[in-house]
Amino acid sequence: MIQDESTLVHREYVSDRPFEAVVEDFEAVVGTLEDPSLQEALTASGDEAGFEARIRAAEGPSGFMKFFVADHGAWLARVGQKARARMYVIGNPLIARTMLRHDVAMGLHVPVRVLIHEHRDGKCHLGYDVPSSLMARLGNEELLVAARKLDDKLAMLAEQVTGDSARG
Repeated sequence: MIQDESTLVHREYVSDRPFEAVVEDFEAVVGTLEDPSLQEALTASGDEAGFEARIRAAEGPSGFMKFFVADHGAWLARVGQKARARMYVIGNPLIARTMLRHDVAMGLHVPVRVLIHEHRDGKCHLGYDVPSSLMARLGNEELLVAARKLDDKLAMLAEQVTGDSARG
């Protein structure tokens, strides 16, 4: 067994906008790869050009697509807890490959998880763990350069849908 430790950077964006509005704007700019038939078609793509074309068709204006959504609020209501929270798994294989080519171990951290929730302060929060901080432990500078580009794309997405431009 190998065990190491690293410093995680978590980024949280805070919006005065209602939860529903932030979720609606988020979903409007993030495409989807949730449909199983689309996933099957992607793996059946005969060549790189065909694969890229299918990915481009699925990505949203942000360059991301969602792979999975967990509506925590929906199931928490079933056990008597009122909450508004959705966790999204988002990414883009075309972005992931810019990092995976340097170290496939980075695959543990992409696609990225994003949580949009109504905080106890009444504001809508959008949070995620900064990808480059998750990958720093791998000690690969080329990978970190590529991961920082993903950091920037995620920050732009978060700023766009929350209206919060404060980073860090």
